Amino acid sequence: MSGFVTSNALHELDRKHLVHPVSSWQGHEARGVRLLHSARGATVTDGEGRELIDGFAGLWCVNAGYGHDSIVEAAAEQMRRLPYATGYFDLGTEPQIRLAAALAERSPGDLDHVFFTLGGSDAVDSTIRFARHYWHSRGEPQRDQFISLEQGYHGSTSAGAGLTALPVFHEGFGVPYAWQHKIPSHYLYRNPMGDDPRTVTEASVAALRAKVEALGAGRVAAFYVEPIQGSSGVLVPPEGWLAAMRATCAELDILFVADEVITGFGRTGPIFACEEEGIVPDMMTTAKGLTSGYAPMGAVFLSEHVYQTISQGAGASAVGHGFTYSGHPVSAAVALEVLKLYEGGLFENGRRMGERLQQGLAGLSDHPLVGEVRGRGMLAAMELVTDKDRKTPLPAELKAATRLFDLAWEQGLILRSFNHGVLGYAPPLCCTADEIDMIVERSRAVLDLALEQPELRAVMRT
Repeated sequence: MSGFVTSNALHELDRKHLVHPVSSWQGHEARGVRLLHSARGATVTDGEGRELIDGFAGLWCVNAGYGHDSIVEAAAEQMRRLPYATGYFDLGTEPQIRLAAALAERSPGDLDHVFFTLGGSDAVDSTIRFARHYWHSRGEPQRDQFISLEQGYHGSTSAGAGLTALPVFHEGFGVPYAWQHKIPSHYLYRNPMGDDPRTVTEASVAALRAKVEALGAGRVAAFYVEPIQGSSGVLVPPEGWLAAMRATCAELDILFVADEVITGFGRTGPIFACEEEGIVPDMMTTAKGLTSGYAPMGAVFLSEHVYQTISQGAGASAVGHGFTYSGHPVSAAVALEVLKLYEGGLFENGRRMGERLQQGLAGLSDHPLVGEVRGRGMLAAMELVTDKDRKTPLPAELKAATRLFDLAWEQGLILRSFNHGVLGYAPPLCCTADEIDMIVERSRAVLDLALEQPELRAVMRT
């Protein structure tokens, strides 16, 4: 039970009242809560006073790291001056206006129009509505079919969960809907087409063309893609894959939506991962690193032609989409200060530490459990197997997600442990070289401890 909160009162209050996201409710009741008490830099302290390196930046989001007093002061000052203002009725505030302008200035191409949301899920949901409105405005309301990738993640609203292609977000919820379709992931390590980048890219392009043809000419509204598929285990596409899919969407006249909720704001190196292949999406979603997790906020970037088409289609009528907290002034003030910190050195540090992380984890490839190490910048994963030659995944009965997370916690490391035996990493961009090295060293300790467990040894190929 190491690492669990020692306060019986908090433990019972949590058990009785707090519903945790994406968890087994019964399992959580049995296990109890781990209490996080404070944090600074890349280190968090739990309820027992133990310090752990946060190798996952909260939930891929605390890109700037914890404890920046300047962010706290920016939020407090805005709260004192104007804690809330609606964006309805043509009202606005300085922070949200300045933030929209700053983001437009830094976005790829002509993604010059910014709609603010509360996070990534409702940003994706907003793009669905905008895409529908776009095609209605073009006089093609029959374009109501949407395509995304198998193993992709696009949030957990009802509509976004249908674009998501992970079973846990579907079971019991009645999604995906009939208008939501999937094509195979590029997943190089386990691609049935093999691991040749050109072959995989050509297969993906062919799959998209075939899906569009099967749905019917003039029926598809948009194609959704993460530059790197995060929640399926950090699946990195072959070089040129993203540009090829973008070009195919342009040729087929369907909207290309880049979901940069995880990859945005320095996670892979540049401010946006789309820049790495020089592409400009029709729409782009961001969140997480936008405020470094210090306050809830997401954003949809609209290209000039999407914005103008919707604007002209609506004419004098309102475009009927918005949220109470769209462009919240406190969140906007936080995001502006976070952007200042990023460009004041954190982006550069993240690039250097990203190279160190990738090299360090690659050094674990010789471990008997490691089938593949993959990633880009400060985003990485190790896929564990019981047989390297056959790429045999860890058996489901091992409950790898819980088992490996527990082992890492005991070693003073927080990481993402996926059900299929993948360890995910997304450390804060503020990490020092020593902290990156500790992440790698503690990961090796986790692998060694896992290998010592009888249940795992029993299924390892010797």
